[in-house]
Amino acid sequence: MSSMDLTALVGVSQHNVALLFANYLINNDIAAEVHQQDQQFVIYCQSDKWQQAKELFEQFIENPYDAKYQSAAWQSGQTTDVVGHAPSLWTAFKRQFLAHAGLVTLTIFALCWAVYLAGIMGWQLAIFERIHFFEQLSVQAFFDNPIRLIGPVFFHFSILHIAFNTMWWWQLGGDIEQRLGKFELLQLFLISGILSNVAQFLVSGPNFGGLSGVVYGVVGYVWWAGWLAPEKGLQLSRPIIGFLLFWLLLGFVDMLPVNVANTAHLVGLIVGCLLAWLKFSPRQASE
Repeated sequence: MSSMDLTALVGVSQHNVALLFANYLINNDIAAEVHQQDQQFVIYCQSDKWQQAKELFEQFIENPYDAKYQSAAWQSGQTTDVVGHAPSLWTAFKRQFLAHAGLVTLTIFALCWAVYLAGIMGWQLAIFERIHFFEQLSVQAFFDNPIRLIGPVFFHFSILHIAFNTMWWWQLGGDIEQRLGKFELLQLFLISGILSNVAQFLVSGPNFGGLSGVVYGVVGYVWWAGWLAPEKGLQLSRPIIGFLLFWLLLGFVDMLPVNVANTAHLVGLIVGCLLAWLKFSPRQASE
């Protein structure tokens, strides 16, 4: 025990959880230590701030899966019974899923899956006929059915296709929306989606689909934002960047077992990098 006067606050059954809450107390300027006693780990806190620590602990057990605690499921010891408060694994997953992504991220995610599920229920051809890219690109065609300009991003051809795309969209799109706001992500979605669709149409015609162009748009954006403005908190590790660029290369050399909209990928990546450069370049920052 340290020289500071500490008083037992609560006992829990998991060491890492006890350490996590003790660190949380320390971050709130309350001295704390963890000591093992019998089959539990007792959290001791600063005696003159015991009541404050107790209130923080009560908040902790009400929602131990809150992101600020970075906690896994846990059970308490003798002092407090938290079994009834601990959410199920599914509840915890939903909280984390929703906490990471904002309205724009979740809306696009949900639309992609709604279109895919409707397709496997028998409406695939009907949906594709309504949202695939224009047969002929013209001003009149756009005014007749403007949704076709962006529509192909919502249509996916397999479970692996949509799972890969929406996973990266949720992860990186969620990061962008949380740190830079809804408008920035919506702008990136529309510009990268439309330009990658147009480019793919010019190369291969209207029969394509998928969020991949947008995904590579957010990849390029996060990649260059992390390089130009690391203080914004947008980062992609080098191995991940290398993997995604290698995947892009494999598509162009025709070494993948599925048909890939390579042009949409490349254009999306370029657009994302360019938009990040326009926003975060040193010259823009100084203006």
